[in-house]
Amino acid sequence: MSWRTVVISKRAKLDLQLGFLVVRGEDTVKIHLGEIGLLLIENTAVSLTVSLLAELTKRKVKVIFCDEKRNPSSELIGYYGSHDTSNKVRSQIVWKDKTKEAVWTEIVTEKIRKQKDFLQSLGKEEANLLSSYLQQITWNDGTNREGHAAKVYFNALFGMEFTRTADNLINAALNYGYAIILSVFNREVVSNGYLTQLGLFHDNMFNQFNLSSDLMEPFRILVDRCVIKMPLLEFGHPEKMQLVNLLNDDVVIDGRTQNVGNAIKIYCKSVFDALNEDDSSVIRFYEVEL
Repeated sequence: MSWRTVVISKRAKLDLQLGFLVVRGEDTVKIHLGEIGLLLIENTAVSLTVSLLAELTKRKVKVIFCDEKRNPSSELIGYYGSHDTSNKVRSQIVWKDKTKEAVWTEIVTEKIRKQKDFLQSLGKEEANLLSSYLQQITWNDGTNREGHAAKVYFNALFGMEFTRTADNLINAALNYGYAIILSVFNREVVSNGYLTQLGLFHDNMFNQFNLSSDLMEPFRILVDRCVIKMPLLEFGHPEKMQLVNLLNDDVVIDGRTQNVGNAIKIYCKSVFDALNEDDSSVIRFYEVEL
């Protein structure tokens, strides 16, 4: 199982050699492709070969490209994620609305529970309000407890003046971390043979990652936990690497300790099983020590 997150932050040439990623820069480094789960290309001065891109796609390695500000701007997504993609897409199209709503209810509930637990670990009394929201969640979150919880949660973490639309270092860090997490979910959705565009709850015609946006919700807390520990006098390379490295943090899922990247894989598979078997009880959520 791939486990490495490789970040290319300096000028270099990348190519393929006998199953290895070869990084030619100030020094030459070789990394076996079987070890790589995510390749983040931070520097726009990096060049790479088509043969390498083709092999990375074949091996389902997530490749993220950054812009001139070193922020994630695009990613590599293969056309064929699974040998039975056509069959998987057909099943995705006919997933029952009732089943999708049941799964979304479970996801929203777990997201708010994790937000509540995190606030509780910080000694924030707003955790009590989120506890009440958990009791008020209705089918398919018809009363939008998720939206109300998000406002209380972020204000408790970052102050009453904080909004997610503001242009500041906190939001820059959050957005960067969420982009990294989203890209990993995109990889899992595609590698399982499904379309990222067809969501459970998210249904934005301009969002090509609706399904990934649905599935990632309980994992946002991992980014929040990382960001709140940062002094954030600036948001530069060291802070970005902290967010990238959270994929290597340990969590517990299905009774075993896994890194976050592998936990996402297990969780996504369980969600797809729930949707195909019409049984939301098979979903496996992760736990983390707070």
